Amino acid sequence: MPAAAGSSTMRLPLLALRAAAILAPLSMLPACAEPIGEVDTAFKLIGPDHKIVVEAYDDPGVVGVTCYVSRAKTGGIKGALGLAEDKAEASIACRQVGPISFPKPLRQQEEVFSERISLVFKRLRIVRMVDAKRNSLAYLTYSDRLIDGSPQNAITAVAVDRDTPIPVK
Repeated sequence: MPAAAGSSTMRLPLLALRAAAILAPLSMLPACAEPIGEVDTAFKLIGPDHKIVVEAYDDPGVVGVTCYVSRAKTGGIKGALGLAEDKAEASIACRQVGPISFPKPLRQQEEVFSERISLVFKRLRIVRMVDAKRNSLAYLTYSDRLIDGSPQNAITAVAVDRDTPIPVK
């Protein structure tokens, strides 16, 4: 006898499909930050101190390049609860950390990392740009906000050996 339309045997495949649809985009998220270190900048009696954190991001499209980003992290009670809005200031230094290779062609300009720095509205972004004429990769970091962004930004570049041309889409 076939299962009734509202039975639990019919719901199980639908739940699995819904879960897959929700979780699939998570596998396409940019690389996560790897904490390297931090220093305290201001003592807070309640909650964690204000800090400067240093994180490493391996470029997901370029084997052998890592970007190091330093940024302020707000402490206190709001910081402990994840409600604080971190400053829109960051510094970046990308370096060759091994032989550079390209698993697939790169876009001329592409966001390679994005991380939330406030509860809802602000993100830290890192964009890779290909400078084909100089066979280099430029990395720009900035923060944006739902309503208005910040002009604060930092840039760094990684020169790629001329024997390894950068493939561009």
